[in-house]
Amino acid sequence: MTYPTPYAVRLADEITRQLGQLSNDLHRLPADQAMQVTARILDPDNGVLGAFTQLVGTGSRIAKDQAERGSLPAEVWLALGRTANELNDIGLDLDDHTDILAQFGAPTSTATAKPPAPAPLVARRRR
Repeated sequence: MTYPTPYAVRLADEITRQLGQLSNDLHRLPADQAMQVTARILDPDNGVLGAFTQLVGTGSRIAKDQAERGSLPAEVWLALGRTANELNDIGLDLDDHTDILAQFGAPTSTATAKPPAPAPLVARRRR
């Protein structure tokens, strides 16, 4: 007897498909619209990155329980925990720039608008 695919598995498959579609669509957008979409994706409270970080954290806690019961190698739980921590750190790194990302592509006044100035692409990372 075959069992129906659980709803959560179908949902994960659908989300994966939609993220692929979003990535493809992002390539076709004008730069300002692409940055608006990117800002929404990276929004720490309501964006995909924040939700995905929370999802991996939940998976890590579930993996911990399974590892403590002996049904999952501890290395898997530790890897998920490290992944959740790294995603959280990425979100914290981006927190400094969310205001700029949110403003990018927003309508601006044409009276005092000045053309964008090129900037060197050198960034300092803090750790």
